Amino acid sequence: MSLKKIAEMVGTSPSTVSRVLNNSYATCASEQLKEKIWAAAHEINYLPNQSARKLKLGEREDAQKKTLHLVVVLARVESLAGDPFFQELYRYLEIDIFQKGFTVEKILTADETLRGTDIGTCDGIIVLGRCSRNLLDTLRRSTRNLVGIWRNPMNFEIDEVVCDGRKAADLAVSYLIEHGHRKIGYIGDCSYESRYVGYNETIIRNQLPLDYSCIIPTGQTREEGFDAMNRLLKNEEMTAVLCANDCIAFGALRALREYKGLGRRKISVISIDNVEEAQTTSPLLTTVHIPREDMAHMALQILHDRILHGHREKLRVEFPCRIVERDSCFRV
Repeated sequence: MSLKKIAEMVGTSPSTVSRVLNNSYATCASEQLKEKIWAAAHEINYLPNQSARKLKLGEREDAQKKTLHLVVVLARVESLAGDPFFQELYRYLEIDIFQKGFTVEKILTADETLRGTDIGTCDGIIVLGRCSRNLLDTLRRSTRNLVGIWRNPMNFEIDEVVCDGRKAADLAVSYLIEHGHRKIGYIGDCSYESRYVGYNETIIRNQLPLDYSCIIPTGQTREEGFDAMNRLLKNEEMTAVLCANDCIAFGALRALREYKGLGRRKISVISIDNVEEAQTTSPLLTTVHIPREDMAHMALQILHDRILHGHREKLRVEFPCRIVERDSCFRV
């Protein structure tokens, strides 16, 4: 009955609602429809069938099957809406949490947490993005059941699921070098950032000149990517750019589309993340795939095991990355 109710609320079929809530396959509905279905499910406090049946039967839940109350902390961004990587990562995490019958009590930013916003009573905390020492110490005062999902390994401070940004940058720059590029720029965070380290190491290892005029330190936004690419285009020897994330790359690609003095000159753009928009931008973006769905699933598994005292030592699970070739890179 709940599936039918949700279907009526959003104007779709019960079968589509079922596929979305059970994550049967990614193309069963548009992103807008998926968001509406999830919002409706939360509004009526829908429980997956298996959990609902157990509650109706009055089964006594043991420790392994009890509902966990979790808090999600955004360590690198102020909102999910402004960053497609973390937005998609959280969506996969939310699907897994929902299917297991757990709940997200709060979503907090790093600033809110450090300013003393009450985390409340929770069974565990999931941190999205690189965590500062101050933030980590604050979170530990609430619970020792912590897991982080990020690109920069934290040396086993807490359980962590990573896809190493240094290796992703190495893969991207090596790909450009294999395609004949010798003057490769970089746009992104340059402060203790693994992707920037990987860029530098790969340039040096391949005995290429490290030209600091081709390195533009920025935040993670489209606007900064747009401005940075316009600056880099003044260097006529540069033939390729690594952007630290896809958002920066979207801005860089817009700058290339609008630049009047490009002529027949081609600039390759590669980035890191492979968010959904990379498949629709113009040109289609060549990028390094970060396996967000698998990382979200594994993080929840590890946190659940930590809560149940299934392991004592700090765990690190590292996922590999891979190049997704599209249209934004060229051979020279």
